Amino acid sequence: METAYPPGLISAEWKALYRAAILETNENLISQKVSAAETAIRLRARELFGTFGTGEEKESLDEALYALHAFRKAVQNGEIA
Repeated sequence: METAYPPGLISAEWKALYRAAILETNENLISQKVSAAETAIRLRARELFGTFGTGEEKESLDEALYALHAFRKAVQNGEIA
């Protein structure tokens, strides 16, 4: 059974996890934090799917996933240390 969270809480959670991932400086924690942020973003997107969530938040979710993907690749390629 999935736990129901108030929309503002879920929105704040994915944003906080996203910020924590992109601001992480410990290379050993980056992958873990990026994965946690991606999971939270996907859960929020699923919650908004088919509902009247704002287009702005849906766009923010897409942009955040794209940014996390680019960030992960940059770290893997040694572009960010």
